[in-house]
Order: sequence, then C-alpha cells, then structure tokens
Amino acid sequence: MKLSFVIPCYRSENTIETVVQEIRETVATRPGTDYEIVLVNDCSPDGVWQVIKKLAAADNKIKGICLAKNFGQHSALMAGYGHATGDYIISLDDDGQTPASESFKLVDKLEEGYDVVYGYYQHSAQHLFRRFGTWVNKKMAEAIIGQPKTLRTTSFFIMRKFIVDEIVRYPNPFAYISGLVFRATKNLGNVEVQHRRRLEGRSGYTLAGLIGLWINGFTAFSVKPLRAATFIGILCALLGFSSGLFVVYKKLMFPEVPVGYTSMLATLLFVGGMIMLLLGLIGEYVGRIYISINQSPQYVVRERTF
Repeated sequence: MKLSFVIPCYRSENTIETVVQEIRETVATRPGTDYEIVLVNDCSPDGVWQVIKKLAAADNKIKGICLAKNFGQHSALMAGYGHATGDYIISLDDDGQTPASESFKLVDKLEEGYDVVYGYYQHSAQHLFRRFGTWVNKKMAEAIIGQPKTLRTTSFFIMRKFIVDEIVRYPNPFAYISGLVFRATKNLGNVEVQHRRRLEGRSGYTLAGLIGLWINGFTAFSVKPLRAATFIGILCALLGFSSGLFVVYKKLMFPEVPVGYTSMLATLLFVGGMIMLLLGLIGEYVGRIYISINQSPQYVVRERTF
C-alpha cells in the first residue's frame, strides 16, 4: 500500500516542516507502508518554496510543485492530485490543524469499503465566524450539490486512486473538490479526528473569499440556483399581480382613498432589485461558460522538484 499526502502550501514557511515530520513519524508506525508527500506552493508570498525545495532535496519521497500565481486552495489540490501516485490519497492542511498523526484512522475506515472518507471534528478549534461559515456551506451543499445530510466534510480526507483519477479529468478553471467528489461517488464515510489549533498565523480565507468559494462550488456543479431563480421570478410575478388586483379593488370600493405612492415605490424597488439579482446570477453562469470556452488554465506550474 502506498499513501500520497497532498498539501497545498500558503504562508506556511514556519509550519510545513513540522507537518512533514509528523507525517514521517506517523507512517513509521505502520512498517511496510510506502508513501510520498506532494507539497504545492500556491504562489505564497513568504519563503515556503525555498523550504519545500530544501525538504525535497533531502528526501526523495517529497515532491515540490510551485504554481505561477495564486490559483486558490482547490486548484492547488488539483495540481497535487495530478502528480500523486499512491493507492490512497490523503489531503490535509499546511498549518498543523489537521492531525496527520491520525491519518491511519482514515485509512482503516476507507478499507471498510468506502471510496472517500472525511475526518470530522467533534470539537472544532476554529473561530465562531469560520464555524458559522462551515455550517452555511454544509446546508447549501446539501441543498444544491447533493452532499448527504449525514456527512460532515473537512479539509482532512482520503480518497481511492480511481476517484482522484476521475477528479483530475475535470478540465475547467473552476475546481471545487467536494462537488467533484459528490458527482463521482456516493460511497462516502466519516471518522472522528481531533481538531487542533494552527501552529501559527490565521486562516487565509476572508469573508469575501469564503463567499467566492461558495459561489464557485454551487454554480460550477449545479443548475439548481437557476431553477430557484425561475421560482423566485414566478413568485414575484404573482405578488405583483396580486398587488395590482388589490389596488384596483381598493380604488373601486373606496374611491376617496388615494393610491399609495409609498407602496408603489416599494413594489418597484423590490421587483427591480429581484430582477437585478437574478440577472446577476444568470450572468455568473454565462461568465463561467465564456471563461471555460477561452480555456483559462486551472493552474500553471512554474517549477517542480522532480
């Protein structure tokens, strides 16, 4: 059995060596297990690439990939998956929050017959803002891209090689790993692992970044938002028609009562706002089609160590 550990690296100059050493010590507890570590520098502004090159020069089990610009965590994972050769591929973070020491919990659970197994945290060490974002993401994923309601996803998970081979066939620039996994298999499992505080620094995801990630995932792998837009349009039309009937009725029954300027303005603003919102949603889909037709790259490799 060979394990591939794929780690996207960003602002982890001072933490990635600790994570790599923890992986080495963990694999050593299962004699006979082969492994490799694929480190993907997502154009980090610190010196993490120099650290990766040093690690790769000292250990032939480490592969280093440097992307030409910051493509984002999911594209960095896709770059790593494209160069992973293990029977099982484990994804984890570069900041020490995901417990590499518990990797064999994922392996053992996967060998029960699952295709993909996610580690989940009974007690999360994330801030309240990130926990709320995770909850919102879970609910939206259940409603839009078919995530099972009993499944708890995190950035610490393991996949069989055939799932990774299917994922890397995705050619478009808007990679969203969960969406790719859910469309490849429904044979998914969970296992509880410990969630630790990051070794240093803070998350690279801002509120705007999280919202952008959600939009990317839910428009790249589902047309349900467009269907929802259709229902919202029908609802607004019905409300507008009902309001019109009410105004006519009120004028006929109570001619002395003037037609309300405020209610008319509020209705126009509401309908106008909904139209702009739905046009923006449609524009998001059209824009993604345009970018995909132009064959915008999913990632570009500047340099590698192998």
